[in-house]
Amino acid sequence: MNTEESEEFLLPRSRLANERLHAMIPGGAHTYAKGDDQYPENLAPVISHGRGAHVWDIDGNRYIEYGSGLRSVSLGHAHPRVTEAVRREIDRGSNFVRPSIVEVEAAERFLATVPTAEMVKFAKNGSDATTAAVRLARAATGRPRVALCADHPFFSTDDWFIGTTPMSAGIPAATNELTVAFPYGDLAATEELLTRYRDEVACLILEPATHTEPPPGYLAGLRELADRHGCVLIFDEMITGLRWSEAGAQGLYGVVPDLSTFGKALGNGFAVSALAGRRDLMELGGLRHSGERVFLLSTTHGAETHSLAAAMAVQTTYVEEGITARLHTLGERLAAGVRDAADSMGVGDHVVVRGRASNLVFATLDENRQPSQQYRTLFLRRLLAGGILAPSFVVSSALGDADIDHTVDVVAQACAVYRKALDAADPTPWLAGRPVKPVFRRLA
Repeated sequence: MNTEESEEFLLPRSRLANERLHAMIPGGAHTYAKGDDQYPENLAPVISHGRGAHVWDIDGNRYIEYGSGLRSVSLGHAHPRVTEAVRREIDRGSNFVRPSIVEVEAAERFLATVPTAEMVKFAKNGSDATTAAVRLARAATGRPRVALCADHPFFSTDDWFIGTTPMSAGIPAATNELTVAFPYGDLAATEELLTRYRDEVACLILEPATHTEPPPGYLAGLRELADRHGCVLIFDEMITGLRWSEAGAQGLYGVVPDLSTFGKALGNGFAVSALAGRRDLMELGGLRHSGERVFLLSTTHGAETHSLAAAMAVQTTYVEEGITARLHTLGERLAAGVRDAADSMGVGDHVVVRGRASNLVFATLDENRQPSQQYRTLFLRRLLAGGILAPSFVVSSALGDADIDHTVDVVAQACAVYRKALDAADPTPWLAGRPVKPVFRRLA
């Protein structure tokens, strides 16, 4: 296990590997949220392997890992039911010139798990699924504008969304003008937007819940607004799918969208996403209608049999083993422990745990209780030195009580240092380098 003193905690092999990554891969990672700029300087571990809730870096350090695979590995690494299903299919071939019977079985399994949907089409990543949903909405309504929730951080790598972020280089202004935004939880503001752009908005797209629960009646109110204004309601369930309930947030809150997108936990790390929804909308991308065809999703690798087998194994495991309930139990234990540790060190108003128990995040606030990248850097350094790799506190079902207890102990040690920095009104002496940076920023 790593030393507790961050001043002595070094990652020489990871540092060299990061240089190699940057030399060949733009950004040094295949996801910006995994970039080394998201971690304290020279303390961005490069991973060797993982099992369950633990990962090992190439320097030989073991960590308890949170937010595994950007929330995708919810059962823990190398989960036996998933890996067994994948191995079985790999031995039978992974991709053919015609659909595999596995595609039928995976669709049946998905629609049984998410009964609010009538059809489903699989892809490899969430961006393809959300963009396909937007395309369907535009085709069905004949309208150009997309209305997205301004309070949710990410929907797609495609132009209709990325143009709204600080990283909008390369996106034509004309494309940006077709995307408008509404605030989460504010039905009046959303109705005003739909009225201002009357008969122009093709869809409302949002995460049904994130670090806050939807206000009472909010999702039902959005459903009514979408119906009244003739636009398509799209739930991005990339995060809420399986973690909120096996059927996602729509299954938990009882509000049925026209279209929804799933991914992340669906494959437990294997590449699979899904677009699901109403038959009449989904069939616009099919062959059994007489109208204008929509080029919906057509991916060479979208139906690789081993990824679909992983998805089926994940859904079966969730249902048979009560995984969603376990995630909530683990998250509740962790949140309570972290809050107690922060309170005991006098930083309860500065290290703040938020979100549904199955999807916890933390905020690091400065002496004025404002979000601080510097204090986040301090906090992450202490966690890493204590063997905790935690860009968030999102749990996997592979965590045990001992893992939670150790995490809370390390958090307490980190909070003790945090208190010293607050008392000094300057965390700089504890950073040992540049602060971590936000993912979305205009300049590199």
